[in-house]
Amino acid sequence: MADHRDEPVAVIGLGRFGSALALELTERGTEVLAVDSRPKVVQALSGELTHAVVADCTDMEALRQLGVPDFSKAVVGIGTDIESSILATSLLVELEIEDIWAKAISRQHGRILDRIGAHHVVFPEHDMGERVAHLVSGRMLDYVEVDPNHAIVKLKPPRDLVGVTLRESRVRSRYGLTVVSVKTTDGEYSHATPDTVLNYSDVILVLGRIDDVERFAASN
Repeated sequence: MADHRDEPVAVIGLGRFGSALALELTERGTEVLAVDSRPKVVQALSGELTHAVVADCTDMEALRQLGVPDFSKAVVGIGTDIESSILATSLLVELEIEDIWAKAISRQHGRILDRIGAHHVVFPEHDMGERVAHLVSGRMLDYVEVDPNHAIVKLKPPRDLVGVTLRESRVRSRYGLTVVSVKTTDGEYSHATPDTVLNYSDVILVLGRIDDVERFAASN
């Protein structure tokens, strides 16, 4: 089977989100076609991106001339100009791009992008703000929401989990959570089992419902 990670990606719009995405994909070895209508923005990135082009992202003929229809993945990074974001996304849908990601700056914007055919709608500012809020207000070392109801968190184990096996701690029945992995002082993560015994210096990855992981973190 083909490795989909090697498929080239068209990034439409090179604001902070689009630029960061294009640079990260390039760093990972993915071929990127980066497109923006602002010459200064494109020029600033041309030394770091192999294919950075000035073009009107809302012009179907321009997208065709750039070969965008040949891409199976595309990301619309346009945010503040909602009209251009919607139009660029609709053109990608019309070009039958298989996997379209689009940035939204509001829930209403996101609903429109979803309705016109974007396969994935992302809210980078909202998601980052929510993540940081969890880290600032609690004892979590990291927080990743995996869907609207569940999250994975990284944190130090609460006192009542230290020195006993995970089976004996009854973490699943008490908190409704699963300890997925444990990082010990040697810096290596390992898969957690019912016989795993935690130490104060360990770092654990825990998966569960958001309300439950917040309650668990508060008990630390």
